[in-house]
Amino acid sequence: MMTIQDLEKSSVDESLGWALPSTEEFLTLPVEELLSRLKTSLNGLSSEEVERRLEVFGYNELVRRKRRAIVIDFLSHFKSPLIIILLIAGLVSGFFGEVINATIIFVIVTFSVVLDFYQESKAERAAEMLKQRVATTATVLRDGVKKEVSLAEIVPGDIIFLSAGDIVPADARVINAKDLFVNQSALTGESFPVEKTGLPLKTFDPSITEWSNYLFMGTSVVSGTVTAVVVKTGSHTEYGKIAKRLVEKEPETEFQRGIRSFGYMIMQVTFLLVLFVFFINALYMRSVLDSLLFAVALAVGLTPELLPMIISVNLSKGAVLMAKKGVIVKRLAAIQNFGSMDVLCTDKTGTLTENLIKLVLHVDLYGNESDKVLLYSYLNSYYQTGIKSPLDEAILRFRDVDVKGYRKVDEVPFDFVRKRLSVVVEYQNQRFMITKGAPEEVAKVCSYYEVGEVIADITDEVRRNIEQKYVELSAEGYRVLAVSYKRLREDKPIYTAGDETEMVFLGFIAFLDPPKETAKEALQLLKNASIELKILTGDNELVTRKVCEHLGFDIKGVVAGSEIAQMHDDALARVVEEANVFCRVTPAQKDRIINALKNNGHVVGFLGDGINDAPSLKTADVGISVENAVDVAKESADIILLQNDLRVLHDGVLEGRKTFGNTMKYVMMGVSSNFGNMFSVAGASLFLPFLPMLPIQILLNNLLYDFSQSTIPTDEVDQEYIEKPKRWDIHFIRRFMVCLGPVSSIFDFLTFFIMLFIFNAYESLFQTAWFIESLTSQTLVIFAIRTKKSPFWKSKPSRLLLLSSISIITFALIIPYTPLGETFRFVKPPATFYIALAAILGAYIALVEVVKSWFYKRYGYRLEQILIPPKKMGIYLTKTAKLIQNVIAVICLRSEDEITVDSLLEDLERSMEYPLDYHQVGHTIQHLKRASLINFEWRQKTIKREKPLKEYVTKQLITSELWPKIAQEWHKISKIIKEKHGKVNPEYQELLHL
Repeated sequence: MMTIQDLEKSSVDESLGWALPSTEEFLTLPVEELLSRLKTSLNGLSSEEVERRLEVFGYNELVRRKRRAIVIDFLSHFKSPLIIILLIAGLVSGFFGEVINATIIFVIVTFSVVLDFYQESKAERAAEMLKQRVATTATVLRDGVKKEVSLAEIVPGDIIFLSAGDIVPADARVINAKDLFVNQSALTGESFPVEKTGLPLKTFDPSITEWSNYLFMGTSVVSGTVTAVVVKTGSHTEYGKIAKRLVEKEPETEFQRGIRSFGYMIMQVTFLLVLFVFFINALYMRSVLDSLLFAVALAVGLTPELLPMIISVNLSKGAVLMAKKGVIVKRLAAIQNFGSMDVLCTDKTGTLTENLIKLVLHVDLYGNESDKVLLYSYLNSYYQTGIKSPLDEAILRFRDVDVKGYRKVDEVPFDFVRKRLSVVVEYQNQRFMITKGAPEEVAKVCSYYEVGEVIADITDEVRRNIEQKYVELSAEGYRVLAVSYKRLREDKPIYTAGDETEMVFLGFIAFLDPPKETAKEALQLLKNASIELKILTGDNELVTRKVCEHLGFDIKGVVAGSEIAQMHDDALARVVEEANVFCRVTPAQKDRIINALKNNGHVVGFLGDGINDAPSLKTADVGISVENAVDVAKESADIILLQNDLRVLHDGVLEGRKTFGNTMKYVMMGVSSNFGNMFSVAGASLFLPFLPMLPIQILLNNLLYDFSQSTIPTDEVDQEYIEKPKRWDIHFIRRFMVCLGPVSSIFDFLTFFIMLFIFNAYESLFQTAWFIESLTSQTLVIFAIRTKKSPFWKSKPSRLLLLSSISIITFALIIPYTPLGETFRFVKPPATFYIALAAILGAYIALVEVVKSWFYKRYGYRLEQILIPPKKMGIYLTKTAKLIQNVIAVICLRSEDEITVDSLLEDLERSMEYPLDYHQVGHTIQHLKRASLINFEWRQKTIKREKPLKEYVTKQLITSELWPKIAQEWHKISKIIKEKHGKVNPEYQELLHL
């Protein structure tokens, strides 16, 4: 099957009349053959040929998003089901003359849409940033003459010339190079500048970090000169592919998916309720128009119209608090995703590390620290006159070394054959030649070695020691250079490479891009917050392992980019769960890894700072960058860390969880309370000869209730809620609505009974009484629903929430006695009504507490996301998921109701194929206890099954796509338990057909 790239290539080939070489051929063909295939030569292209190629390939410019008319772009943001519901609610409110209510709804919707519309322009600006990084002109050979031409006019086949300081204007194959080093870290993530040569690759490697004869658009020349032939331009370059990704539509994030699902759920419930109430009222011979208006007013009551405002205020509050800690939130919705994030992928260079090469070791050949090695390497770097490499700068930065007594005489420049650089200095009338370079090349010119002021001949054994030390240091991830010297016997005006003989080997200097000071602590904090870290880097495995060692990061598995290139998506989905270090990966491979994790059901964050990270920052649910990142990365990110302190990442995660927690409070209270009230009205319509509440009273009730909830963003969030990632769970919300809503209806119906049969209430009195009972009960129940714990004494609300709620209850009680009450057709209820009201409210809150406690015991496991098997994982079970399910299996299959932790561990050890992670077992027991699936007595170290465990197994595990895989483990554990303990729990054996 042809890809889009294949179609584009065939179209270009057809226009040219000859076949354009493939990427593999660009890299592996000899220069002469490649020039021939590109229909060019060392004399460059003619002006006529350039014009023809511009028509075929287009200008060398990065892609821009095709812009729609601003009005159409703006209107497209009204497609959300929640926005549609709110607009209908606003129109209905306006129809009833509720101008204030309608205005509030329209203002909230407009604010929400404008915010989304503003965010859309971000990607366009990111692509513009990429364009600005590239030079505007380049030196090209045209008609046999060197010319400065506009960057946009460069075409494949052009011969270009570059030197130190130049930015590469297009993707090009090196023809010949001298002392060429290129900094491509922003594109590939490599810590050090890389050497480029004109030699064709012997074999094709898909990893761009291995393309040693290829120059990438947007990278910079650190040292040397090069002649190259352009092979790709514009959006076909590696750089251009990134720009193309940036202007694509942003993928839907976890938070957006949650809001959309919630909107559809509200739409379904509202639609069914409206139909039911309308037909019931119409069948009872009431006016069809009145019935319709009443039904639609109910729909408005069920709609959580303050949700966009609650979300915006929540997010804004979180953004302000995070800004005080040096974290800038560019896209407010990212805070919610930050809180839901359970996997953080991070680049290494510049994010976990300083992106600044530092000298860390200066040792002799036995690994002992040597000041003489430092002095001579400093002299070499100080007096060499070529462009100083990052390694030279690291040596000069390391320490101030006094070189006043030394005078430079000459130098022998670095070249790629010798791979070393020498300077000649004079000190106290004695000349020294000091050589620094690749250890294997420096060792070749040494006949002696020095350790502790003692100079001796180099024997074969010493050479092996030198080689072994070099290999050891390299294996630890260091970049290593060797230093040697010799006393010169004769004074000459000019010295050459021929003088680099019979030198004294001094030792090694080693470099590293060190981890940031706060990185280690930050990673531990994130681990404690149940966020798994995965490192995605363009650097090699040895360097990455060394950084991980410094960070105390436990490597579970390492995968190279070359391996990922050969993997199918299904295989990658399995690998991304087990491995946590990915080396030599390209930008496209980073994208694949993040998408694989998202498809596996994870909420993924990405922390990056380079050009190569920009697509991943966009793909992830939340993109995070740092202050010293390139502009493109910062523009693509949702969150930017201003301080060189990664600990604020953890603070941001907790803030995100608090924000999410308060948003969910509004959702849970709104749907359960509103559903209960609307259910009551629908039920009352069946037997009442009049409307239980007038449409304008319903809208007033809804407006006042919303006002009481508007202070939710200021509320406190329980500590245990923010310990683990939380996500939208529509099934949990729906169950909460169905379980808690009818409790409200029970007391509504009790109110109806009391008003009709005790107070003999007429229409206005009935409507007034139910308005007061409905509003006060809804407002009071906020304090019960806002927490799993007992309200007030175990979980205290914020002062503002308390104040707003008291204000609304007071208003509800006194409105019948005011002129405003007459406007809404309220009457003064008798004093005895308030005694009945107090009894009803007390009983209501008490029953809500009982039902809430039962609900969390039965369905609380859904809050522990780790216990919910992801739907998109296919038949693969990760090690962590496998351990969790094995713990559950042992607890269920043991015949005793109560077992000890030690016996649990013994059974697990026999069932696991790899060493048991005791720390993870402890976490799993905590998850199960918090989900009310087990009871754990820490003093006796005993575990007891609870009733909800059976429902979890039958409703959650057996219905999961992963059940066939889980069942295999249960079968195995069942046999182990039967062998060791003699019998298996018959309840689960029968249930699971084991």
